[in-house]
Amino acid sequence: MNSQSDNLQPQTDTPTPVNSEKKPNLGAFVGVFTPTILTILGVIMYLRFGWVVGQMGLYKTLLIVIIASSITLVTSFSLSAIATNSRVGVGGAYFMISRSLGLDFGGAIGLPLFLSQALSVTLYAFGLAESLRFVWPATPLLPTTFVIILAVAALAWRGADIALKAQLPIMVMIGLSLLALTGGALSHGNSANIANQLAPEYGFWVVFAVFFPAVTGIMAGLSLSGDLKDPKTAISRGTLGAILCGVVIYLIVPILLAYSGSPAELKADPMFWTKVSFLGPWLILPGLWGAIFSSAVGSMLGAPRTLQALARDHLAPTLFDKVDPDSGEPLWGIALTLGIALTAVFLGGLNSVAQVVTMFFLTVYGTTNLVATLEKVSRNPAWRPTIDIPWHLSLAGAFSCFAVMALINATASLVAITVEVAIWLYLKHKINRETWGDVWRDVYVALIRWALVKLVQRPMTARNWRPHLLVFVSDINKRLDLVRFGTWFTENRGIVTACELIVGDVLDVEIDTEARQEQIRLILQDADISAFSEVNVVHDIERGVIAVTQASGIAGIPNNTILLGMPDDLQRLTAFLKLIQRLEIINRSMIIGSLVPRLPGWEKSRKNIHIWWGGLQRNGDLMLLLAYLLSQNPEWHDTTIRVLSIASNKLMHDKTEKILNHLIPEIRIKAEIEIMIRDDEFSIKELMMLKSSEADIVFLGLATPEEGEEEEHAKRLLAMAEGLPTCFFVHNGSLFIGDLLSSENESQATKKI
Repeated sequence: MNSQSDNLQPQTDTPTPVNSEKKPNLGAFVGVFTPTILTILGVIMYLRFGWVVGQMGLYKTLLIVIIASSITLVTSFSLSAIATNSRVGVGGAYFMISRSLGLDFGGAIGLPLFLSQALSVTLYAFGLAESLRFVWPATPLLPTTFVIILAVAALAWRGADIALKAQLPIMVMIGLSLLALTGGALSHGNSANIANQLAPEYGFWVVFAVFFPAVTGIMAGLSLSGDLKDPKTAISRGTLGAILCGVVIYLIVPILLAYSGSPAELKADPMFWTKVSFLGPWLILPGLWGAIFSSAVGSMLGAPRTLQALARDHLAPTLFDKVDPDSGEPLWGIALTLGIALTAVFLGGLNSVAQVVTMFFLTVYGTTNLVATLEKVSRNPAWRPTIDIPWHLSLAGAFSCFAVMALINATASLVAITVEVAIWLYLKHKINRETWGDVWRDVYVALIRWALVKLVQRPMTARNWRPHLLVFVSDINKRLDLVRFGTWFTENRGIVTACELIVGDVLDVEIDTEARQEQIRLILQDADISAFSEVNVVHDIERGVIAVTQASGIAGIPNNTILLGMPDDLQRLTAFLKLIQRLEIINRSMIIGSLVPRLPGWEKSRKNIHIWWGGLQRNGDLMLLLAYLLSQNPEWHDTTIRVLSIASNKLMHDKTEKILNHLIPEIRIKAEIEIMIRDDEFSIKELMMLKSSEADIVFLGLATPEEGEEEEHAKRLLAMAEGLPTCFFVHNGSLFIGDLLSSENESQATKKI
């Protein structure tokens, strides 16, 4: 914890390079796939796979591989979903968890994760030093471990680019060792060995616990997220590619081993590979040493970056955020990692520490699955990952990770969880969430009654925004379709309230408002419309809309958008337009809908939503979000969204095209784009009629009219709506103008510890 700073300011979701002068340049293969696959194909594969086959026999071994790989594969899908939904900055797993669950959870995971990565360097160095004794029995263990750690640190000191490129020859050596095993097994194997099986000395789950660390390398590439050119693509492709490649290899190797030797031979000799493979130790040992060394390098690169991310969020001294101007590496973080790794050598036997380290890594995997689960079940409109995963599958992955922890070592699991809970409790009371938006807000919305007290403690940010509509009607029976559209715009992710306004004085009104509210509720229920009902008595409609808008809503969930039907009366529409400036002041958006009755059988046809882009993102982002939510409803499942724009000349055409071609892929909403250059032979209204007369819905921006010009503006709106299908005029008056669709832009306000 940084005791020198009283303020907490999280880094943004932008993939920040470790050096402002050095841009991230690693791709999916070198930056993610290589370190991940080399961590997976490590010491367990070479020194323990034969023992597992000897203990369990081939078929149970394959079952162990399938169960372990399934847990890792589900976790990698959850990881990919999070990575493809938003930008990933420096810190990998810590960054992703902290940006979804908050800094308290992120810190509780990140601090032990850094320590685990640092201690992993020592563990791998010990493993490499011990394996050297197969060739040189007199190799001194502690001095050799020291030298290996220093060599790993020196390579990391030169920079991630050089260190990762040095891993490519290692991958070649591992590939040659696998080919040597395959050739030797096919040449000298005996199918009778597969049927032989000795009585196992250990139970299934004990052997499973020995093997499971072999598949826990999926965070190796994620740790370098700040050095990736395109983290969103690289993390998903590199991680999933490495996992699938590892699964294939781990399904083939036990078959080759079982075919090559008897169970007794496999159990007794950790270096059985060297006996059956072509050229024996000449190909196997370089692969073994390379795998262990590359894993150590990956930990030496990952630990300082986790510490750097913690420092940027002021959960560690800011000294560790400083980087070398030449290599771009966080040298103070490398120095601390080196110091911890060298100090851990004096502990001698690290078996107990190794198990606790494994527990910390598994809690990261479990929490990653939990993040994906919460993001999915909260139904946040900002959750639009390119790679999606069913929430129940990611939840099963989370429970599986915690179950495996208990199966491997219940005591070590308890130690790891206790440490993380203690850190979380400490940070929970120190971190001020006044401007921190996280997924818990969305969870509380879904759990309304239990969540309301906590919901108000968490702020509203762009990533949390969802439409809560107040639909004003004079007669609910005549405006049922308008209310239905309100529920479609929220797509069960926000709250819709149908509000009937009665002009008069509460002392004189003869209508029983409570009884009328119940009538409206029943009408909505009979129409299968999921909306709340409300009845208000107001002195006049215009002032009543403003008053009710400010007063409506519940704690933590204020109504942020009002929906009005297009009136036939010019004066009423003029009055509506006068409300825009007042609604802007209280940060409310306005939608005016001109509804055309739908033809029978419309729900079975392919639908088209047209958005007329006026060139500014002020209203455009809200129109895009409403169109996206509308298309997610079952009634609108087969919908094409088209963004249309009219440019005055070729220069504006190219500019608008560039903006939209960049924006649409970034916000992950599928939409077609069509930009036209205005033809003097056609008016704008004629062009709109030509292009959108057959559309199902048309969205148009609604500008704020100048004072005194509301009536002229109302005339233009009525003329624009005439002849068009159902259309909605949208005015964005929210707090997040121009940023409603950007879950990447986190608040930069100061936090206090």
